[in-house]
Amino acid sequence: MRHARNEAVRLTEQVSCAGCAAKLSPLDLSQVLSALPGAPRSKGVLIGPETWDDAGVYRISPTRALVQTVDFFTPMVNDPFDFGRIAAANALSDVYAMGGTPMTALSIVCYPESGDMAVLGEILRGGAATLKQARVALMGGHSVRDKEMKFGFAVTGEVHPKRIVSNAGAKSGDMLVLTKPLGVGILATALKQRLLPEETVDLMTTQMATLNRAAGEAMQAVGVSAATDVTGFGLLGHALNVARASRKTIRIWSAAVPVLPGVLELAARGVMPGGLMTNASYAAPHVTFDAGISEPLRHVLVDPQTSGGLLIAVRPSRATALMRRLARGKVFATVVGEVLPRRTRPLEVAA
Repeated sequence: MRHARNEAVRLTEQVSCAGCAAKLSPLDLSQVLSALPGAPRSKGVLIGPETWDDAGVYRISPTRALVQTVDFFTPMVNDPFDFGRIAAANALSDVYAMGGTPMTALSIVCYPESGDMAVLGEILRGGAATLKQARVALMGGHSVRDKEMKFGFAVTGEVHPKRIVSNAGAKSGDMLVLTKPLGVGILATALKQRLLPEETVDLMTTQMATLNRAAGEAMQAVGVSAATDVTGFGLLGHALNVARASRKTIRIWSAAVPVLPGVLELAARGVMPGGLMTNASYAAPHVTFDAGISEPLRHVLVDPQTSGGLLIAVRPSRATALMRRLARGKVFATVVGEVLPRRTRPLEVAA
């Protein structure tokens, strides 16, 4: 029944681009934000927008701080219920990436006035199901009329001020751990073009709907240097934010990067979201590639992910313990690189 409904609805064909690939260019954003006047900073702000971290953090007591984030996007799957689940998992991920625990959420709905309200109901139901799974209270929300549907959440979480995991703490010698394979942006584009077999649709849907909660809990249990979640700017874009904030160079081992089935083949055929090439242009001045890295793999490294995994920097002495914790939590995890002292460029990709 679900797949029959998918074919009838086909949410991905009702929007121009899918999921986090719909984000504005990071280059455009950086130019706009850099032109804004600096606002007075409250003493309670522990992490603001300066380092492009995953969420803001505001201290409310010596032992408590609020983690705040917002994320919403267009559909990247056809099933409305699954779209709602993925949107919730994606929004919650920012809090997990900061080492926090999400507590409350407000829904954000953009929907065509002439759209099928039953479809919207399924989207909302899917989002609520994932919030319930994460033990997060839905406090309400806001809706507007829009020609293209969009859905997501503003999320508030909590973290101890001394246990925040920011993107600015990576240290030379750290190992880099990635907790989900890459390629969902390319797969979502293939789905929109009706090129994906059903088993691949199920695989990408399951990955995107999986919470990063267990990975966040493993980080807190072991103690890590830095983290970010890999979403719309792709692996290299988010790694660049970590490198800049930490004033280090990040070296990605391309041969170790996990890629979902069929993604490299699709990339070789030119099946790629528009946001991918925008990400590539943004990263290009800041990255060096070893010889011998294929063009499809280079594209995968900047593929915009939706509800992607965490990229975690951890001391070598703690890496084994982290991998064990992740395995116990049934979290996919691979060591994909290392943190180096700052070199000529903040990003390097090894063959």
